[in-house]
Amino acid sequence: MRFGITAKLFVTIVATSVLIAIAVGAAARFNFSRGFLGYLNDQGVERMEGLLPALAAAYHEHGNWEFIRDNPRAWFHLLRPAAPESTSDPSSGTRPLVFPNSDLTGFGLRLALLDEQHRWVVGNTEVDNDALHRAVVVDGRAVGWLALIPIQHVTGAADLRFQQQQLTATWVIIGLAVLLAAGVAILLAHTMLSPIKRLAAATHQLAGGDYANRVEITSSDEIGSLAEDFNRLAHALDRNERMRRGFMADISHELRTPLAVLRAELEALEDGVRPLNADAVHGLQLGVETLNKLVDDLYELSLSDAGALTYRMGPVDLGALLQEMLRRFEERYAEKRILIDAAIPTPAPVVRGDHGRLRQLLSNLLENSARHTAEGGRLRISCHSQDGIAQIDFQDSTPGVPEALLPRLFERFYRVNDARTRDRSGAGLGLAICRNITEAHGGTIDARPSPLGGLWISLRLPLEAPT
Repeated sequence: MRFGITAKLFVTIVATSVLIAIAVGAAARFNFSRGFLGYLNDQGVERMEGLLPALAAAYHEHGNWEFIRDNPRAWFHLLRPAAPESTSDPSSGTRPLVFPNSDLTGFGLRLALLDEQHRWVVGNTEVDNDALHRAVVVDGRAVGWLALIPIQHVTGAADLRFQQQQLTATWVIIGLAVLLAAGVAILLAHTMLSPIKRLAAATHQLAGGDYANRVEITSSDEIGSLAEDFNRLAHALDRNERMRRGFMADISHELRTPLAVLRAELEALEDGVRPLNADAVHGLQLGVETLNKLVDDLYELSLSDAGALTYRMGPVDLGALLQEMLRRFEERYAEKRILIDAAIPTPAPVVRGDHGRLRQLLSNLLENSARHTAEGGRLRISCHSQDGIAQIDFQDSTPGVPEALLPRLFERFYRVNDARTRDRSGAGLGLAICRNITEAHGGTIDARPSPLGGLWISLRLPLEAPT
């Protein structure tokens, strides 16, 4: 049989309550027998020792114990406490005769007097080895013994009735504890376990692929925090699933387009519609190059997502690297009559990074501006460092990107459907690769509207630590 968490909680609380009730009952019983009754016995011993001088004086007066043998009246007369000097009739207004506490527990009935040879003289006849003995000394000789029977030996039926009452009370307490525990378990099951059960059911649905499922947050405690974390997890999984499906659709689309162009070119060559010349071969090469670039970008992106890209970190001079990349793109920008305004300080900031990956990062950013900036436009590049961070800003001219769409620019395959994307040769992977490379270097990259009317991309990288 499989026990649920409700049954386990119920059994745990009930068992704990029963054990506590039994422990309390046993402690009360032990305290009564060893504590309270021991206190009464100590009171009796103290009272017994107070009688020894009176017994010694009586023996000295009569010379033996014959005056008291089988004479209960004389015996109890000796046991009576001494009256105060002002004792009189209670109605006279003076203090009445006060008996010690030991006399209120049957002290006189538990006493016995033994002679010098420990033979019974008067008092309780049930003296045994457990009785407490005190010697009656006259002229330095023990002439008799005063014996006190412990109170546990004389309680009899009253003690049994008390024990039965204690046992009954203990069982009543245990029963009430069980009922209380059952009520607490039911309350906990309603207030605490119900949300957990809902979480368990939602998790089961989530594991089955239902990423749209959410749980209601009904508290602000740890369970409420767990429900909130579950909802965030479900939202992230739902978003990732949509991105995965979109990613697969985008890959299919991006691969199908150049393949369709290549197929059309080849069919035209086969049918003789287009002659096989250098222009046709160049067109085929451009199609293959586009496919190869797309496959390389996908490979790089998959490696960076998995953290499998290799990085050989070392000092990199950003000024020299920027100058190198600007020379490579000089002809490309000249074709579109885009003016480059670069402000690179001397000496330029030195960062710690992988030279090849940073070259790829800057190449993608320059390619993005060259592809999307209108002819006759402008690109402004600035580089500076502050507070241990090197920052490179790329600000290009029109067309721009709507501000609401700026956070999505670094998503894979995302392209803005406006005048800025007239050049459809890109697959929308360059900025996604830039983000992964930047994060691998411990830096950040973001996009905002450019003062020139286009896009402003800020790249921040940690500086090389001084040696």
